[in-house]
Amino acid sequence: MRLENSIALLTKGYAWLPDLRRARGPRAVGTRLGGLPAVGIEGPDAARFLYDEDHVRRSHAIPEPVQGTLFGKGAVHTLDGEAHRVRKAMFVAMLMDGAGIDALAERTAAAWDDAVRDWATRPQVVLFDASAEVIAGSVTRWAGIPVTDAEVPALTRDLLAMVDGFATGGPRHWRARRARGRRERWLADVVQRVRAGELPAPAGSVLAVVSAHRDADGSLLDPRVAAVELLNVIRPTTAVAWFMAFSGHALARWPGYRGKLASADPGFAEAWAHEVRRFYPFAPFIGGRAPQRLEFGGETIRKNSMVLLDLYGQNHDPALWEEPYAFRPERFLGREIGEFELVPQGGGDPRTNHRCPGEQITIALLATLAPRLAAAPVDIPEDQDLTIALHRIPARPASGVVLRPAVASS
Repeated sequence: MRLENSIALLTKGYAWLPDLRRARGPRAVGTRLGGLPAVGIEGPDAARFLYDEDHVRRSHAIPEPVQGTLFGKGAVHTLDGEAHRVRKAMFVAMLMDGAGIDALAERTAAAWDDAVRDWATRPQVVLFDASAEVIAGSVTRWAGIPVTDAEVPALTRDLLAMVDGFATGGPRHWRARRARGRRERWLADVVQRVRAGELPAPAGSVLAVVSAHRDADGSLLDPRVAAVELLNVIRPTTAVAWFMAFSGHALARWPGYRGKLASADPGFAEAWAHEVRRFYPFAPFIGGRAPQRLEFGGETIRKNSMVLLDLYGQNHDPALWEEPYAFRPERFLGREIGEFELVPQGGGDPRTNHRCPGEQITIALLATLAPRLAAAPVDIPEDQDLTIALHRIPARPASGVVLRPAVASS
């Protein structure tokens, strides 16, 4: 009999599924979660299995609390088949064009440089909060969505709340729901104004593309669904603040990397981005439902069971990564990365399946901003709490990583 594991997930967080697999099976293990039968799987073959729509489907698989906070109802993440392919093509066109990503990186770098100059006038700043505000303002404007400087702090708080509250109950969860409701109403109104000709949308911008997109049935997106998909661009991009906080944590723990990262060598900067995403906890797992009875790794997967790919476990699998609990950016220098190997944001081909098409944006922003962080005239003081609690999803350094103006050496 498979025992319910919801309490274990809440208490162990990221360690829950890796611990379960170590205790009962290295690649596949049966359990129950939220009253449903589930099978946890891990490894490149498992990732291939999960992303095959004959094996696992997303429709009706994402729990309502996650839709109501993180993804939004009617989002591309909830679709399968032709409906998913048509909606996903919209995101690929917007997010995987190199010129567009370069423009976003340049805009964000300029905003970061302005912010760093302001930091010098303050006693201290919290890296998580400060980087989130820089990124939120930059990506919203890059997307063609009008926002004033005065509106950016509140927008940032709402975008962060949606991510921070998706995997918990209590105040964080309800804060996330309220934030999503506010921002969906705001952006639905923006879309309606664009369609009515009352608000110009820059040609080729995210706002213009989403406002004009027609789904597989040929119809325009409902304004609220269009708002959901706009948020599915600016929300996960703002979530790069988690990786920036982790970058600050890594520089505090392994300061020997600071000079090399500050040199802005493109190869090392990208390797840093990959290692931060591999080493630190972000998404614990992803999943879907089995449309039919299946077998994987010696486990029977019953029809309608949940199938969960252990992202955190795979990113720390010693069969894939030498010394997986050592932070070593150089492991990615000159290395080809298999599309089902490094999976902090899912696996596979982002053009055709459910892998996040914004992953290249995450890598580009990290590779742009992390060297600037390393070169910034700031210190990371020791008198702060840099612990990362793995039971908290999403995890982050407790202090958010406090930065203070560097003290000139005599």
